[in-house]
Amino acid sequence: MEVPADQQEFDIYRNPRGNLSCQGKISYKGPVSPTRPLPRIKLDLTADEHVVLPPETVEIFHPYSDAPEEGIEVLAYDYVEAFAEKFRALAERTRPRDLYDVVNLYRNADARPERVQFVDVLRQKCAFKGINLPQLVDIAPHRGDVEAGWIGMLNHQLPALLPIASFWDALPEIFDWLHGQFVESVLPVMAMAASAPLIHERIVDFPAGTHGQSFIETIRFAGANRLLVEIDYRDQKGKRSTRAIEAYSLRRSKAGDVLLMAVRADDGQPRSYLLNSILGVTPMQRTFTPRYPVELTPTGFQSIPATARSTGIVAPRTSARRRSRASSGGPTYVFRCTVCGKLFERKTHDSTLRSHKNRAGYQCYGTYGTYVRTKY
Repeated sequence: MEVPADQQEFDIYRNPRGNLSCQGKISYKGPVSPTRPLPRIKLDLTADEHVVLPPETVEIFHPYSDAPEEGIEVLAYDYVEAFAEKFRALAERTRPRDLYDVVNLYRNADARPERVQFVDVLRQKCAFKGINLPQLVDIAPHRGDVEAGWIGMLNHQLPALLPIASFWDALPEIFDWLHGQFVESVLPVMAMAASAPLIHERIVDFPAGTHGQSFIETIRFAGANRLLVEIDYRDQKGKRSTRAIEAYSLRRSKAGDVLLMAVRADDGQPRSYLLNSILGVTPMQRTFTPRYPVELTPTGFQSIPATARSTGIVAPRTSARRRSRASSGGPTYVFRCTVCGKLFERKTHDSTLRSHKNRAGYQCYGTYGTYVRTKY
């Protein structure tokens, strides 16, 4: 890869608050389409922001053969901080991307922060920008502007165009939650899926040359955005047909097959589909209201627990990988809860899990985990 020095631009300017910010544009030449105009990376840099929580050291997801053995780690926002920053942006500028991000962060129920802590972080961020805690009535007048910019801002960034109504109509519930006026109902577990372990891994092993992983990405996108999916499917008798479904989770059968747990949109009946029998996946422009928990969000790499905090300069959270080398000898086995996706380390190859809470702070009903890897 080449990064030409003469095609690097940095513009330092004063933002509307009168403070310095910077926008950078870096062009690069890579192995793909080297004769076309160089693609650019855009950087927005600012010191005009109040970071409330300690940053987290997280591992970059890089599932390729050139990944360094020690991994790639960066300092990043705590999830609560990122959610609060997006919510503040929604209240202050109300752009289509802000609406999309806030609704998706809220819908990820397993990672949804504890409300009181979230409100405290959001309140501090709003105070720094000189605005009040957001109210739905303040955002409602901007609907026309958001609708006008919805296609232009999001269509090129997403696998399929999303109906704006399904996002705007989610705001009353989100604001009720923000202000402590919403009591969430607990959706029932799909009975036919209860005995099969949940798949949280980002990358699922499929034979070379198949489309399984790309189908999974499309299904996850549709599920997160509450879109129906049309699948082209060949059943065990060899009959091929298409059907519209509500996608809920990916599970592993006792035989080791990947199963898509879903509900048929035409009759509301739960079904399971073998991923290797799916021939095509297409998101539809029809939305659905979940009957069961949507458990399609991949867990990916976990943030690395904090080891030090102070009342002055906040120490960033340090790497679990580096600490593991100084720990006691012998291998450490890592298991992932099949329900909430939390990782557990064991000195013995025992998948039984202790009582624990999910990332939203609620009690998780998972009692066993799936093996992930061994650390030495």
